[in-house]
Amino acid sequence: MEALRTAMAALGLPEASWSGIRAVVTHRGAAYVHVGLIPAAAAEVLAEALRSSPVTTD
Repeated sequence: MEALRTAMAALGLPEASWSGIRAVVTHRGAAYVHVGLIPAAAAEVLAEALRSSPVTTD
């Protein structure tokens, strides 16, 4: 979760775009990250960054 905030800040997105990110755990214990609503322009910047770099999962 903090990595996503850091990445969005490094992309130059304003804090309002990523300040609502929070951890969510389901009743079965599955961990998720709730991003909430972000401005369309911020979503475009984030999508372009994802397209231009390989995504890995740990």
